[in-house]
Amino acid sequence: MRLDLSSIEDYVANHLRMFIISVAALVVFVGIIAVSVFFIAVRGEEQTMVPNVIGKELTEALLELQVKELYPRLHLRYSQTSRDKGLILEQEPKPGTIVKAGRRIRLVVSQGVIVNKIENFLSRNIDEVRMDLMTLQATAGGIPLLTIREPLMYEFSSENPGTILAQKPEAGTDISGPTSLEFVVSRGRENLTVAVPQLTGLTLSRALELISSTGINFQFIIRERSGNESGEMVVSQNPAPNTAISINTPVQITVTRPERMADNERFSLFSYSIPQNPYPLAVRLEALHESGARERIFTVNYMGGDFSVPYKQPVGTVLVLSMLNRELHRQTIY
Repeated sequence: MRLDLSSIEDYVANHLRMFIISVAALVVFVGIIAVSVFFIAVRGEEQTMVPNVIGKELTEALLELQVKELYPRLHLRYSQTSRDKGLILEQEPKPGTIVKAGRRIRLVVSQGVIVNKIENFLSRNIDEVRMDLMTLQATAGGIPLLTIREPLMYEFSSENPGTILAQKPEAGTDISGPTSLEFVVSRGRENLTVAVPQLTGLTLSRALELISSTGINFQFIIRERSGNESGEMVVSQNPAPNTAISINTPVQITVTRPERMADNERFSLFSYSIPQNPYPLAVRLEALHESGARERIFTVNYMGGDFSVPYKQPVGTVLVLSMLNRELHRQTIY
């Protein structure tokens, strides 16, 4: 039997063509599936509108978010009234925003007021109470739940200056919202006198320490050295030592200039007029150096008025005057 070679070649060619066409079709089919899956993934989740849940109970807000396939991220905060407890105060994104399903929504939930009764402030120092109320406000997210009504009322008494003698509302009063506190504060004893300490003959640094501890009023004067006088020394004072004076009477203190200084140093008088206080308040003078270091020059309880203190500091130093940790004034040394 004789084989027809041309028929065999045609047969092989036809099957090879069919195989190539089948492979190409399979590749195209797989490609179509891959592209479809890609676009489905890119399209992502279904979009939805953020509902308005501000002012609603937490449970109600969660149910509304669940219906929209949105998820909460909760933040707790104190508010101004106990009636807000458990309610939604804020939300982010805002109501009406179009987002993808599955998005997390930030909800701020009220914990109510941080305190619910007025505490007993009697016999406490007014400055300490101020600091406590500032801390309370910071803890409550900046909401001034309790404030002090100004100006304060002052009375002379045997209690230390700054001591709270009376308060309104009274201790134990319920709080339902922002409340203003009225205080009567001690000015200390009327016509209080103090003995003038021995300052003449002391170095300036030692004299400042003694003034700080005794709490006397003071007024510094700087003059050039004379004869064998040393530099930065107290050479005179008025009134004389051991004189009994009113707490408000200033003692004039004369100090000599330094014997020598570096070229970049200055010795001068820092002066500033501090508003009058009902009783002495903590005043602090510091030097802020160019390196960033802070140096205490003088600390004293001061009634107010003309405040003057000698200093010796490098050029470029910034002198900072503060009262009750609140900056009053700063000046740069040139």
